[in-house]
Amino acid sequence: MMGRRMGRPGLIGMAARTAVVAGTATAVSGSVQRHQQDKYNQQQQADAYQQQQQQAQIDAAAQQAAQQQAYLAQQQAPPPAAPAPAASVDIVAELQKLAALKEQGILDDAEFAAAKARLLA
Repeated sequence: MMGRRMGRPGLIGMAARTAVVAGTATAVSGSVQRHQQDKYNQQQQADAYQQQQQQAQIDAAAQQAAQQQAYLAQQQAPPPAAPAPAASVDIVAELQKLAALKEQGILDDAEFAAAKARLLA
């Protein structure tokens, strides 16, 4: 009957123990790396979300300021001026010239009426 040996383990026992330790270390290391990567990804997503929220607030504030500025500019704008009369033409003098041309025979009745209508329009 073979008894159990006391003392140092044999070569196969050492190899088995080393394999178990190495496997455990690899598993723990991989788990730690995945955990760290997950934390990093979550932090990046949180940072990106926070930046989007800040940008949205900035955009909303800028839009509100632009609207307020446009409103104030509209309130402070002077009322539109009355349209200026077309060229400063002395209508009476022009009608007298047309009448003189008609009397001289240069304009007939239809031409005189058309020119008069253009002046009065």
